[in-house]
Amino acid sequence: MNYYSTRDLTRAHGYSLREAAMMGLAPDGGLFVPERIPQVDMTEVERLGAESYAALAGYLTGLFFGEELDPRELQPALDALYDFPVPLRMTGRGRYALELFHGPTCAFKDFGAGFMGLALGRLSGGTRLTILTATSGDTGSAVAHGFYGVPNIDVVVLYPEHRISRLQERQMTTLGGNIHAVRVAGSFDDCQRLVKEAFFDEAFRRRRAVTSANSINLLRWIPQTFYYFWGYCAWRRATGGDLPEIIVPSGNYGNLSAGMLARRMGLPVRRFVAASNANDVVPAFLRTGIYRPRPSVRTLASAMDVGAPSNFERMVWMSGSESALRDELDGFCCDDAQIRRSIDELYERFGYRSDPHSAVGYAAAVARHSPGFYLSTAHPAKFGEVLESVTGSRVPLPAQLSALADRPSHSCRLEPDLRALEAFIDSL
Repeated sequence: MNYYSTRDLTRAHGYSLREAAMMGLAPDGGLFVPERIPQVDMTEVERLGAESYAALAGYLTGLFFGEELDPRELQPALDALYDFPVPLRMTGRGRYALELFHGPTCAFKDFGAGFMGLALGRLSGGTRLTILTATSGDTGSAVAHGFYGVPNIDVVVLYPEHRISRLQERQMTTLGGNIHAVRVAGSFDDCQRLVKEAFFDEAFRRRRAVTSANSINLLRWIPQTFYYFWGYCAWRRATGGDLPEIIVPSGNYGNLSAGMLARRMGLPVRRFVAASNANDVVPAFLRTGIYRPRPSVRTLASAMDVGAPSNFERMVWMSGSESALRDELDGFCCDDAQIRRSIDELYERFGYRSDPHSAVGYAAAVARHSPGFYLSTAHPAKFGEVLESVTGSRVPLPAQLSALADRPSHSCRLEPDLRALEAFIDSL
């Protein structure tokens, strides 16, 4: 399997999995996509979906990566990586949430970042590598844990100062070792811009081997297709339905673009819904046909505060055109007041605690009235301050988060300046 840039329409320059993963972004600035999309056997998917998430992941890994990553050799590592539950929960009146937050950092990013950590450790071949990633909250902690202690790899995580939750910050700043947390005096968009600028600085890349663990990296992006198949199987068993509408709380759109990829692999889906907070660049495009990135604004659902989503380019590539993408997706957006109402309704009526991002998914489900499920992307305890202010009830911390309380925290602060970032990386 070769991989091509979304901007290489003639497929003139193909890259191996190792090459594409090590580069992160394609040389022309595009995002890597596969030369072909493998087709699943849904009978096999449902059989493995009744067995374990790790078994299903092993089957899907082989379809994409089997030429460079032996799925039989990788299966024990997948068993260890995905040793946590991935439940489908009813959240009142026939609505379902696929809970993706029971992993080591209590967020859906554990699925892709953990896979990338174990895969890139095998593919790097001993090359000293710096993982450079921007985070609006959950990506950084998942990447940090996914790569913690991996030999010959340093991780530099950029996050916007004062714009993520306290627990999210501690998940990145208490590991030490090969994990380096950087507070950027700006927004997530500034962090993401710095990462892209570093990739385009040829002189810097000649002296440092650098790649990204954001969803722009295909080793982060493609494994996120796995849980769509798992969620479909769970929803089928719970309801007997066959064409769910899947609602995806969205920020940088790696998650939704992975769902679109799963659909092209053969996943039966009635519709995807791009559910956003006030940063509604994509829902606005779906309404108007005009794609207009803009500076992000702060909301309660901070991990979705993205004004220029990187994966929009992949979404257009899969659909074939912006017009076809508008035909494929529906959009939904809500403000902080509606997020608070959703959190309150779930707790007061159903005794269910929801983080603000998943509450956006629930609000979309209430508005849509369609059979299916929404993705629940983060543990409510990661946003305990928000939930307590709405419900008046303190959220108990899971073991993964309570263990952070007594660990020392380390980070450095940088202005949103490329030279400052490169000097920091050079100093490692």
